[in-house]
Amino acid sequence: MSLTPDNLFGIHTQALDLWQRRTEVLANNLANADTPGYLARDVDFRKVLAAAGGGSDKLPLQTTAPGQIGAADQATDGLAYRVPTQPSMDGNTVDAQAEQAAFAANGVHYQASLSFITAQIRMLRTAINGGQG
Repeated sequence: MSLTPDNLFGIHTQALDLWQRRTEVLANNLANADTPGYLARDVDFRKVLAAAGGGSDKLPLQTTAPGQIGAADQATDGLAYRVPTQPSMDGNTVDAQAEQAAFAANGVHYQASLSFITAQIRMLRTAINGGQG
């Protein structure tokens, strides 16, 4: 069995990518908090994790004739529109306080995954060096 980042660090390598992507999405939401008609987005974790695990709770899309939209053409970015908690007159669905809280929590998740990977690397380095710093 060959060692790859996926089997060394588990889902944490994919989680780092996900947390990074969510940081970008939340920052974009905050940047557009005053843009009329802007619809806040967020990462749909259920969809992304199902895709990462190779599973899905829905039947796969199958095409029966040329020209139909295939599964490869579906959105794979894992983004969904956020349901607004406070409707605004201009159609903007960004709740700045909720976005800031989500941004902070996302940073904690990112740091936790990074800490796990760092600890795994230290453990591997110790094993390779035979405990010699």
